[in-house]
Amino acid sequence: MDEKLLGIGAFAARTRLSAKALRLYDRLGLLAPARVDEVTGYRFYRAGQVERARTVALLRQLDMPLAVIAEVVGTDDGATAADRLAAYWEQVEARIAGQRTLAEYLRARLSGRSSEMYGKFVVETVDVPGQVLVTETRHLLADELPAWIGASLGRLEEAARECGGVAGAPFVVYHSEVSTESDGPAQACVPVADGAAAREWAARRGRARGTAVRVEPARRLARTRITKAQVAYPQILAAFEAVEQWAAARGLTQAGPCREVYFADWDAAGAEDPVCDVALPVR
Repeated sequence: MDEKLLGIGAFAARTRLSAKALRLYDRLGLLAPARVDEVTGYRFYRAGQVERARTVALLRQLDMPLAVIAEVVGTDDGATAADRLAAYWEQVEARIAGQRTLAEYLRARLSGRSSEMYGKFVVETVDVPGQVLVTETRHLLADELPAWIGASLGRLEEAARECGGVAGAPFVVYHSEVSTESDGPAQACVPVADGAAAREWAARRGRARGTAVRVEPARRLARTRITKAQVAYPQILAAFEAVEQWAAARGLTQAGPCREVYFADWDAAGAEDPVCDVALPVR
């Protein structure tokens, strides 16, 4: 039996993995040895395990977390394993795209070209009447924000149907910064037509999911319209800063937390279609 197995040193050489890595992968259930000597604790591997070991090593070259590697190599179905790898790599490419955009944004700021970025945005003021809102508030980080915005506005729009219908464009208010390190909170808001029905809805919901009803007073907003592609973080930061700079240059004072107003069908919109107003209450 021993003659048909490879010791850990020989196996490490054939797989280009260190003995330390092999012991770690054993503990994590990624690559268990075929046999462990009960007296010495020495590990032995089958030659047939070389391919799996090399696959693990290659996946690690993609900086794939060990938990994801376990999912990829834990199936005997090659198509399923390939799909799991593809899903992971889509996430990597999305993260790199975001980091690339952030690097370009920071390069513009560091080189003193921020004014060029801000000049690309058309800013104006608009008066918004008072509204009754059904709301959902959550503490969350920037990477959690997109999924939460879609889900929370969907829940609130469904609730609005019990409250006389949606009476205006839904929006998200940022009561404090939401970034990779700061968790807000953010508040999703949907205007409704029937305030009394909204209060009944809130009473039935209690404090579930941070839901509440509030009255938003009439406001003047300084706003700029952006496309679906520009909504992504950190691209959207340039739009917020452009509005802030425009308002300050005209002697306007911030009169409330900044917000994103969504007026278009997000799923139907293309990357270059306008979908959102980045806005700042001013007086």
